[in-house]
Amino acid sequence: MGTVTIGVSIAVPEPHGSRLQQLRAGFGDAAAYGIPTHVTLLPPTEVADTAVPAVEAHLAEVAAAGRPFPMRLSGTGTFRPVSPVVYVRVVEGAEACTRLQQQVRDPAGPVARELQFPYHPHVTVAHGIDEAAMDRAYEDLAGYEAEWPCTGFALYEQGADAVWRKLRDFPFGTVVVPPQAGHADRGSVSAR
Repeated sequence: MGTVTIGVSIAVPEPHGSRLQQLRAGFGDAAAYGIPTHVTLLPPTEVADTAVPAVEAHLAEVAAAGRPFPMRLSGTGTFRPVSPVVYVRVVEGAEACTRLQQQVRDPAGPVARELQFPYHPHVTVAHGIDEAAMDRAYEDLAGYEAEWPCTGFALYEQGADAVWRKLRDFPFGTVVVPPQAGHADRGSVSAR
């Protein structure tokens, strides 16, 4: 039995995701292309590889109860000096993200965990780079704007190469109906 490092997040859709990823790389953040542009719901969390099916089932339940909501990004913020991060602010959808991350980390669920810092939804655009580049990221993206309807979230796994790869999407309001014994699988809707 081994372990895997997973995370749950809301992907920033195209063309915004690629644009922010390219900008992050341009600021000198070497991790930019290994991390899809996102709003975190569950930070990197180590779990037993055998626990992944239970995590997926839990996330499917959270997603089934969820409903789409508007997301809007505007301007920049930073966690400096506490943490070397510059981010684009989530100015609409933050409350929904906060509720979702609480449901994902439910103490009765398979990925219950405490956070190192209070939850603050954001899109990282610079992390752990030199101060001048952090300042540039903060200033260059101060007028950044993007919006889209958030229709779900995804489960990711970090590979041995430190690249995050999507394992599965979880669209909101999707009910997974298991087929009844002896019946065809018609009429069921899958979250996969």
